[in-house]
Amino acid sequence: MSDSQTFCIYNAKVVTPETTLENGYVRVENGKIAFAGLPSELPPEKRNEWDAGAIDAKGGWVIPGFIDVHVHGGYGADFMYSNKEVLDTITKFHRDNGTTAMVATTMTASREALDRVLGEVQRYMSEPMPYAQLEGVHLEGPFINVKYKGAQNPAYMIDPQLDWLQDWVAKYPGVIKQVSLAPERSGALEAIEWLRGQGINVAAAHTDASYEQIEEAVKAGLNQAVHTFNAMTPIHHRNPGTAGAVLSLDGIVAELIADCIHVHPAVMKIVAKAKTDNNLVLITDAMSAAGLGDGDYELGGLDVVVKDGQARLKEGDSLAGSTLTMINAFRNFIRHVGVTLQEAVLLTSYNAAKALGIDDRTGSIAVGKQADLLLLDEDLNLLTVWVKGQSNR
Repeated sequence: MSDSQTFCIYNAKVVTPETTLENGYVRVENGKIAFAGLPSELPPEKRNEWDAGAIDAKGGWVIPGFIDVHVHGGYGADFMYSNKEVLDTITKFHRDNGTTAMVATTMTASREALDRVLGEVQRYMSEPMPYAQLEGVHLEGPFINVKYKGAQNPAYMIDPQLDWLQDWVAKYPGVIKQVSLAPERSGALEAIEWLRGQGINVAAAHTDASYEQIEEAVKAGLNQAVHTFNAMTPIHHRNPGTAGAVLSLDGIVAELIADCIHVHPAVMKIVAKAKTDNNLVLITDAMSAAGLGDGDYELGGLDVVVKDGQARLKEGDSLAGSTLTMINAFRNFIRHVGVTLQEAVLLTSYNAAKALGIDDRTGSIAVGKQADLLLLDEDLNLLTVWVKGQSNR
């Protein structure tokens, strides 16, 4: 990774929250964005200094780095086995595929196993992180419904335990960013209300909830839904279920695995039309096989087979996470759903930053924000990634 945190990029299509700047210019100083605009707007007294050694984007795109709020691992490593080497491996792999910030996502497991992950991530976050920045932990389970277990281990599925959550929040302050649970389980509404009071996102996950139960959960504070359509009650025109609630209730931020496997592109298009108020977030749900080839793997203690890029449980054939990267999710939504590149940037960067409450420092290209940037060529090939101004080249 380059040590230089001060540089300029010119001759770029720069995507800002307001517009796309043709022939745009970006100046980074000490890892933060100091200027984003047109060459004609450059301070005259700085022009010669800034132009020296500037990077020619050759008409390519400069966009904010991707933010992944739901990812289990990559390149042979799994967050459930977190240590420094594992966390370096995962964050480096996903950084090299355009992710500049991410939330370490767990699987359904014992209290002790989850406690260990929280401790390891807290320790990792306490030091400078060299690759994609971990923003915290997303607890997916164990408070979910066995009926929609998917690739989660049913042996550890239980009702929400408020005392566990209170203990974890006290022991690891600021580490838990999201808890995903089945809101129909006993004690769920109390847990949702308490978690939201702590500023922690709560998502419907692996759930048999009815539309009405989701409505009640939203009143308690539920504000998100994991991998929409997967592991939840489906939509029917007379029984909207969890999926119908996710599509119709504006207060729910919908996660979507944009690999064209978990959800058909036509249905992804429906979701994009329904969730238009910064409440759609593209995720990878990537497991350890991401970045590697077909073969035998493991997820949450369960055996997984990857064939033709699809990860499925060896027993039961359920989809078991994905091998997706955020750059491919971004490209899939442009090429198969038909959104504009400007819209795709919202779905892969800004909306996630807003959901995590970090949009004041990342998720878009604006003066004063971290230089979490991507340079793409005109065909959307990823050329360079900067995290806080540090380049992967």
